[in-house]
Amino acid sequence: MLTRWLYTLAFYLAIPLLLLRLQRRVRKNPAYRHRIRERFGLYPPGKPLQGSLWFHTVSVGEFLAAKPLIDRILATYPDTPCVITTMTPTGSERVLQAYPQPLATGRVHHVYLPYDLPDALTRFLQRFNPKLLVIMETELWPNMIHYTRQRGVPIIVANARLSEKSANGYRKVLPLFRPMMREVSLIAAQSDADGERFVEMGLPPGNLQVTGTVKFDLDIKPDTVTEARALRAQWGGQRKVFIAASTHEGEDEQVLDAFFYLRSKVPDALLVIVPRHPERFEDVANLVVARGLSLSRISKQEPVQADTDVILGDTMGQLLTLLGASDVAFIGGSLVPVGGHNMLEALAMGVPALTGPHVFNFQVVAQMLSELEVLKTVTTPLGLGQAVEALFQDEETRYALSKRGKYVVEENRGAMDRLFGLICQQIS
Repeated sequence: MLTRWLYTLAFYLAIPLLLLRLQRRVRKNPAYRHRIRERFGLYPPGKPLQGSLWFHTVSVGEFLAAKPLIDRILATYPDTPCVITTMTPTGSERVLQAYPQPLATGRVHHVYLPYDLPDALTRFLQRFNPKLLVIMETELWPNMIHYTRQRGVPIIVANARLSEKSANGYRKVLPLFRPMMREVSLIAAQSDADGERFVEMGLPPGNLQVTGTVKFDLDIKPDTVTEARALRAQWGGQRKVFIAASTHEGEDEQVLDAFFYLRSKVPDALLVIVPRHPERFEDVANLVVARGLSLSRISKQEPVQADTDVILGDTMGQLLTLLGASDVAFIGGSLVPVGGHNMLEALAMGVPALTGPHVFNFQVVAQMLSELEVLKTVTTPLGLGQAVEALFQDEETRYALSKRGKYVVEENRGAMDRLFGLICQQIS
């Protein structure tokens, strides 16, 4: 109690710093300038919802993982409203694209998650009156958990993961974290190791279920495959295509170094580079041009010519299509210590995947894929270039990896069904 009170006091005192941080983010992404009132639980006048289902998905990746589950819940409970919260403008954009109803009308509502302040959370809870909170992965805030549970609302942490690195961080604030664990109704963990760490951190063992990861339950629509094939034809069907997906600052330079090596061995190779965050599109475009490479930007619908070196994927929502139009994929956030991104998307689209060593956000999945020999780890730009070259030169191996990767994804589906059943039990 005292620890959470001190935490809350510190949070209130930090409000000027939070606003300064928002202002700094505006410089890279102007969308952070808008809807600041929502972050304090302040909304336009309107009738409060009753008995809504609340899904918290911090950003794009979590929302995309949750969307099939949300759609299934909406279909099963057609009279129940739903509110989806995010913390980033890119996550917000994807929610509004998927459910384009305004806040005041419609069945699906979206706002930013309020800051973890009692008054902001109280206003949010009074406005949306949730009867269940589902948190995707591990976005845990002490006051959000406490005040939600205080209203008698069950809390499920779905697709939950807790790496050893994160657990070490939480151990430093265990007096704050342990009471929060006791207020969570159910944690549906990705693996036994994740579950054991949650129990060690204070979760009652009876509140744990190991359901696997929903990352395997990808929804690849036939239209996506068709679009990928058409896009590949536009790029030139004979050229070998290497995609670097979801790259981060400090990683693009390494990818370009790998590409220069690759071009020395495969002169007509084409690179597709897709930065993870939209605010970096311009920086990456400038970096490519500064390296003396010719660039085609998808957002500007610039044609890909025979002398085009690099395609910049500077749009949102097209990653699966871009992956499907490529021959080999490198999954970013892994040559720098970000923690990696979802390598299963490439495998599901039939594209062999490479990753760097920093994959702690996907540790269980990465280890499984490595043991099944459908994911290769590289540690340097040269190693990345050589790995791509080897797959470009060996059609038989590349085709076998493509088939085996898709098979592994199909064989490990099912976590979504298990999660759906657990959520329905709480609603009932």
